[in-house]
Amino acid sequence: MDLFEYMRNTNMEKESPLAARMRPTTLDEVVGQQHIIGKDKLLYRAIKADKLSSIIFYGPPGTGKTTLAKVIAGTTSAHFTQINATVAGKKDMEEVVEKAKDMKGMYGKRTILFIDEIHRFNKGQQDYLLPFVEDGTIILIGATTENPYFEVNGALISRSIVFELKPLEREDIKNLLKKAVYDTEKGMGAYDATIDEDALEFLADLSGGDARHALNAIELGVMTTERSEDGKIHITMEVAQECIQKRVMRYDKGGDNHYDTISAFIKSMRGSDPDAAVYYLARMLYAGESVTFIARRIMICASEDVGNADPMAIVVATNASMAVERIGMPEAQIILAQAAIYVACAPKSNASCEAIFAASDQVKQTGNLAIPPHLQDAHYKGAAKLGRGTGYKYAHDYPNNYVRQQYLPYELTGQEFYRPSGNGHEQKIREHFKRLKAEAKDEPKSET
Repeated sequence: MDLFEYMRNTNMEKESPLAARMRPTTLDEVVGQQHIIGKDKLLYRAIKADKLSSIIFYGPPGTGKTTLAKVIAGTTSAHFTQINATVAGKKDMEEVVEKAKDMKGMYGKRTILFIDEIHRFNKGQQDYLLPFVEDGTIILIGATTENPYFEVNGALISRSIVFELKPLEREDIKNLLKKAVYDTEKGMGAYDATIDEDALEFLADLSGGDARHALNAIELGVMTTERSEDGKIHITMEVAQECIQKRVMRYDKGGDNHYDTISAFIKSMRGSDPDAAVYYLARMLYAGESVTFIARRIMICASEDVGNADPMAIVVATNASMAVERIGMPEAQIILAQAAIYVACAPKSNASCEAIFAASDQVKQTGNLAIPPHLQDAHYKGAAKLGRGTGYKYAHDYPNNYVRQQYLPYELTGQEFYRPSGNGHEQKIREHFKRLKAEAKDEPKSET
């Protein structure tokens, strides 16, 4: 490192954002994530013993993925190098691998490669790393906000240990904010600032477990607030509200939060909990989820989970879907809420769903069974000579507009696919069929 590079790094450390300056350098300074770095945990022991294998850190922004990588960099005897997948390419990896080979061959020194945003690498770039991870040329540390089981090659996953980081607890965020305000070495203690307890609670709450978001807010507050008459900078509730305008919502439309939230929404409607259903609806709308996507899921639930127990559910859901497309936000939220609450409150039956699945399985097993001749089309030329439609009984000619005859293929005689539940309207359907069958007549209605 020459003099110019040293000065550049020194200036960057002084001028870097508060979140970067506050980054821990040892394991004992790390806040939160005790489920993976507690003193009795595997990762803690591996870092302390400097015996790391390839690992992948997975979690939302601001939870410490890069921080843990930096801690490892400061404690390991291995050569540590870092690249970011958003800007790095294959050439950068080739240079890292070549240097790692030299380190291993000449000095017997391992190389740890930290790849931030590893999910940004395409399949080919990830595949390039495989043989070098396999033979130990490099020890991989990947960091990703996306589910690695979706976004990282299975071969790399199988050679790594995945550690999931959780959003920080409110108390952890509060401790970080206090340190940020009063610490004179890494924090902003030199500014002689103070933070009110209610402002501290507010920022810790609205940060959503994202340490970076909370620290950025407090830095903005300290840097932009004028000193009071006592010469201090006071971070009040009003200042805090200005610095963090909106609660952090962890919701990536292509990731876990999207799937977890929509899953909770559907399961709440299915489970007849309108309060939970409208809550998850609000979360999705707050995060900017497509109203048409939400409407489609309500329609599916109305048919799959309510079905004929309340035939109006699909009518309400379908009309709500058309309405939100014509109206848009913000009024569309009212329509979606009405539909979601209706479906949640409706009696439930998946009998229609089970019926089509059972029938589909039967079709796959038995293939094209012959349709009974009396049900076949009798109107085309030559049909009568072939016996098509002969013997068909017209239901409206019989009492109750019902007559016993074979409708399924003969091989499936007696087979039941639709079994109405005892819920809602399906109770009436059951009673209706019971009465029809009990009163069925083989003779047509009299003409008088």
